[in-house]
Amino acid sequence: MAFYEHTFIGKQDLSSKELDKLIKKYSDIISQSGKLLKTEKWGLLNLATRIEKNKKGIFVHFKFESKDGAVKDI
Repeated sequence: MAFYEHTFIGKQDLSSKELDKLIKKYSDIISQSGKLLKTEKWGLLNLATRIEKNKKGIFVHFKFESKDGAVKDI
């Protein structure tokens, strides 16, 4: 299995409950074909450029070992 790191950016107006749902969704996908090593919530950070009129985003970072299948699913 290979080691991967994946960061996703959620909208700045996500509630903590919605963010936890997203984290669980991606954790489940990773766990199906690999091993989740670490999940880091980096919090609300400024974006270098606007994405769909948003200046900020909530960053979440995953470190995991997996086969290629999880990377394609994410």
